[in-house]
Amino acid sequence: MFKEYNPLDDKLFQVIDKDGKILAKKHMPDISDERVIQAFNDMLFARTADMMAVSYQRQGRMFTYPPNFGQEAISGGLAVVMRDQDWLVPAFRELGAWLAKGASLKEIFLYFMGYEDGTVFKDAKNITPIAVPIASQLLHAVGIGYAIKYRKLDSVVYAIVGDGGTSTGDFHEALNFAAVWDAPVVFIVQNNQFAISVPFKKQTRSINIAVKGIAYGMECIKVDGNDLFAMVKALQEAAKLAGEGKPVLIEALTYRRGAHTTSDDPTKYRTKEEEETWALADPIDRLRKYLVSKKLWNEDSEEALLAQFKKEIDRQFEEAENYPAYALDDVFKFHYADMPADLRRQQVEYEKFLQWKEARK
Repeated sequence: MFKEYNPLDDKLFQVIDKDGKILAKKHMPDISDERVIQAFNDMLFARTADMMAVSYQRQGRMFTYPPNFGQEAISGGLAVVMRDQDWLVPAFRELGAWLAKGASLKEIFLYFMGYEDGTVFKDAKNITPIAVPIASQLLHAVGIGYAIKYRKLDSVVYAIVGDGGTSTGDFHEALNFAAVWDAPVVFIVQNNQFAISVPFKKQTRSINIAVKGIAYGMECIKVDGNDLFAMVKALQEAAKLAGEGKPVLIEALTYRRGAHTTSDDPTKYRTKEEEETWALADPIDRLRKYLVSKKLWNEDSEEALLAQFKKEIDRQFEEAENYPAYALDDVFKFHYADMPADLRRQQVEYEKFLQWKEARK
């Protein structure tokens, strides 16, 4: 499959089209109908939670949030392929993958409310914290991969980054060392067309992102990131290669239908026509069409399912919202064995601010 879809030819690996019709039967992944339905449910839940998170933020109940709208098939594919013993090294726009790994919505909400506890992910096995510094987590992924190889473990590392991350030195260093060390790492680039407001055409002169793997001697492929089946198939093949000590670079072509974060206004840098064109390739709509055509999904029951989802999402958000406030000492106390004078001054100043604030009530 990787040879058939050589990035030098800029070929896009697809399994189903925008209408949910199978394009390449030979490339349909090994996945049961039941698992496809579960994947659709998971993607639908993630989208519902995502939209509600934006709403909570707009109500002033949560801080800045990065929407996942339009990119659900990438995390959806990972959810199908990832095993408990595999590692997930995410960036900050992987809601479905976090949930698949065992993180709770409550924890994710806590993180975006400013709680450090939100990245503990106490029931999630083999997952690193949310990484906001762009592409820095890729080097961590390679280190984990090296340790897996050294200890001869049966694990694969899935490292995720956006297209903007490919313009950083960390990205290139990570690919280079993964290849040199034969580390079992699958790099997934979510090419959602914009690095905040910078369009992909200004990111690189390369024909695509996947082709960058060739320079490092890696297996690489450009995949339709809005096609769940294409993502599952590519990830299944990548997992086998990584398990043999052959790191892989996957470019998942998708589109961020929402804003970069809730602090962003995408109307400043992209057109309504572009958004409408990409909406036709929406990953959830596409998978729904496939399921309906196979008589595996009843659209009439979806409304009741969404109502259940919303109730559960509200429940977890309310738990996060009622989480105990941080002890003030916890903010300052644990940076150093002995608190330096400048940090002590900051704490005193903050205590004075709180006293002033309380006096104004």
